[in-house]
Amino acid sequence: MSTKYNSLEELRRKKALLKKEVSELEELLTFDNTKESLSALTHGFTDKYLQQDTTKEGETKISLNTNQIVKEISGSIKDSLLSKNTVYGFAKSDTGMSVMENAMKIGAVSFVGNYARKSLYNKSWKKKMIGLALIYLAPIALRFVRKKLEQYEKSKTTSSFEQLI
Repeated sequence: MSTKYNSLEELRRKKALLKKEVSELEELLTFDNTKESLSALTHGFTDKYLQQDTTKEGETKISLNTNQIVKEISGSIKDSLLSKNTVYGFAKSDTGMSVMENAMKIGAVSFVGNYARKSLYNKSWKKKMIGLALIYLAPIALRFVRKKLEQYEKSKTTSSFEQLI
């Protein structure tokens, strides 16, 4: 200790400085000024997302600046979507293919469902039968086609493996 400080007075000044710094940190952590405390804790990240409002009684309240949040999100989405490489990469990725596949399935189901619903409410008995067939027989037919496609795909994969061997 004698090597760090030359005198007892210097040690007392250092102690007073540390006490002052600790008291400032305590004041900051007591959240007397919420915006300032959050700013210190997040190193300024929350500054642009918080706004300080005063009420009629003179109290200060902290609220979210939703306009800034929406601008930030829309700006980042716009930047990421405007890049052609990003769109192409997303469409080419497994996730993009999955999204496209699911969108096509949902579109087909909604189209067939709407057509079946309209057919059921039609006055013609032929149209009603078509609607019922779409509701009851279409899922069975689709399952059958899917099984056949899976079998075909397995056989093709097996034959290509056999050719490789």
